[in-house]
Amino acid sequence: MAFQDEQLLAQTRRYFFRDCGVGLGRIALGSLLARSSGAAPANPMAPKKPHFEPKAKAVIYLFMAGGPSQLDMFVHKPVLDKLSGQAPPESLMKGKRFAFMERMAHQKMLGSPWKFSQHGQSGAWISELLPNTAVIADDIAIVNTMRTENFNHAPAKIFAHTGSVIAGRPSIGSWITYGLGSESENLPGFVALQSGPRGPRNGPLIWGSGFLPSAYQGVPFLPGSEPVFNLQSRPGVSRRRQERTVKAIRALNELRFSATGDDEILTRIASYETAFRMQTSGPELMNLAGESKETLDLYGAQPGGNSFANNALLARRLVERGVRCVQVYHTDWDHHTGIQDSLPKRCREIDRASSALVQDLKRRGLLKDTLVIWGGEFGRTPISDGEIGATIGRNHHIEAYSTWLAGGGVQGGQVIGESDDIGFSPVEDEVQVHDLHATILHLFGLDHTRLTYRFQGRDFRLTDVGGRVVKRLLA
Repeated sequence: MAFQDEQLLAQTRRYFFRDCGVGLGRIALGSLLARSSGAAPANPMAPKKPHFEPKAKAVIYLFMAGGPSQLDMFVHKPVLDKLSGQAPPESLMKGKRFAFMERMAHQKMLGSPWKFSQHGQSGAWISELLPNTAVIADDIAIVNTMRTENFNHAPAKIFAHTGSVIAGRPSIGSWITYGLGSESENLPGFVALQSGPRGPRNGPLIWGSGFLPSAYQGVPFLPGSEPVFNLQSRPGVSRRRQERTVKAIRALNELRFSATGDDEILTRIASYETAFRMQTSGPELMNLAGESKETLDLYGAQPGGNSFANNALLARRLVERGVRCVQVYHTDWDHHTGIQDSLPKRCREIDRASSALVQDLKRRGLLKDTLVIWGGEFGRTPISDGEIGATIGRNHHIEAYSTWLAGGGVQGGQVIGESDDIGFSPVEDEVQVHDLHATILHLFGLDHTRLTYRFQGRDFRLTDVGGRVVKRLLA
């Protein structure tokens, strides 16, 4: 039996070194020939030319997962305040669909308990919950008539990121990096940061690359010195040995790519080499101790912490280093009950840092080509969800909610869209999610109708068969 095992092992060795098409000599020869002929596989994240001159080079999307209440932050409705506590008109509810429909038949109109005032040259209404956001009123464009298609969190989040309620489509960050690549050699082109009591629903699906090559998927970063699991080498493995290992793996992968043409092999090559470089760049990136006290205080960030403030500052550091897309998620905005207590807490967690990000980018000369977006998957109803009192809240609302944008070619200091007297439906300048996506791509110099990928016999795009560029947003 031992003799047979030795024979099999010898045959296996002979097969590998002599008969197998990936013998060591052929690996070396193939790698040398590929490089000398200029035929080495291209990095899928290498920078690419846009369709036309871009205004934005990077995007930071501050995503408030759960549906922040526009009626308590950005949409001042005195008529609604006067009607608070009254039953809504039957015509208002007829034919409408909400989450938790069985509860909605017994609810009352709900005004905002917070004071609003006007800010900036545009006279934008911003509530007392967001005093720091009010400071940047002239830098941001507030869209108060956003409309989406689904009133449940999971599909609405997927739609907000991918333009489809069907899971498995590429996220907007994946489309942008697919179209433009990345300027960073030492970090991923698309990064996701998370704060709050838990991650957002369907996390990997909302920063995933879908049917695009997986090189374009978002990479979630963790707090601390090791932002990605298993990034560091094992004890006893030197830097030189690690480098030689990565080079050998690349040679093997290049041979496999030359035989199959599989784009996922290019992803594998890029991910190995990016991970190797991140062993140095990752810890340096995550260490906020090098930031000035003034900057840390501006954001309210604390080195070593895990907060929205830290992530907003990390987002600035990422785009400084050439990262194309950064998603910053903050959860727990789903206020069906207890909104009078929980909404002020969420606002305190994000208001200072959101404003600081815009101010910090501006003073560093980065805001002109860095697009900042703030918003959630939908808003909240002008009708209560729960009894009037301490347990009151608002249900999900898809017809007229708020998003703001700044920098990256956006004309700040304006408010776009008007809803009816109670903030239920748009009456002027409705902006759909596909319109927002088309506008974001336009700011990056990408025509949303031309940025396509063929999958299963069909050309897909982020905006499906819709989308229009919102020209009022453009500077």
